Amino acid sequence: MSFFNRMMASIGIGAAQVDTLLEKSRYEPGETLSGVVKVKGGNVEQQVDTIYISVMTQYVKEVDDRKVYQNAEISKMRVSEPFRIAPGETKEIPFSFALPLSTPLTVGRTPVWLQTGLDIKSAVDPTDADKIEVVPNAAMRAVIDAVNELGFRLRNADCEYAPRFGYGSFVQELEFVPVSGAYRGRLDELEVIMSPQPSSVNLFLQVDRRARGLAGLFAEAMEMDETNVRCSIDASTIARGPSAVAAQIDAVIRRYA
Repeated sequence: MSFFNRMMASIGIGAAQVDTLLEKSRYEPGETLSGVVKVKGGNVEQQVDTIYISVMTQYVKEVDDRKVYQNAEISKMRVSEPFRIAPGETKEIPFSFALPLSTPLTVGRTPVWLQTGLDIKSAVDPTDADKIEVVPNAAMRAVIDAVNELGFRLRNADCEYAPRFGYGSFVQELEFVPVSGAYRGRLDELEVIMSPQPSSVNLFLQVDRRARGLAGLFAEAMEMDETNVRCSIDASTIARGPSAVAAQIDAVIRRYA
């Protein structure tokens, strides 16, 4: 093992390489995610302290009146014990873990990816990034179908910096507009934040009323036409289907529309 090869490996040239292979590319929050991490040795033997996999996404934050995108680590899992990798050797390490319930859906401009890395002391850590598609689980789908049933359609979705909610540094906002039904002409939009739980879904709703008359225009200008309300959809309501969920959400919206 020459000094030159060790030096080059320490800056990432001729070092071990990592590649993550997933069983599939589409997952629901809470679903088990499985795959294999392939590690190929470089030009020198190296000590790998651990392999880690982080679930990553991106959110928008206002900095000095500018919107900037920042990466966020939702969770980080250690998937191996320390091992040595010989030059040219290939190792395969299987892994399996639950995708966190807090993982945002990949709608709008929201990306979600797995960041795999090898922790190697005194060297540049080799990494690999793999995008995945995150779709609603059954409870979240029931909520979205219920909002659609009330005459709303999804217009935009984004992850935004919002530590006040207590679920991390950001939340995913789904922005719906009324296109039919009772709320067309009464609301400008309905913003929905879903926080899925093991047996329920917590909802944060922002009801944006349409301005009516001078008083309404004044309220809109002062952003007083928006009402924020919380509610929870339990498992029994979800089990009865989107119409039952729609009835509960409708009862909440009607108090403020």
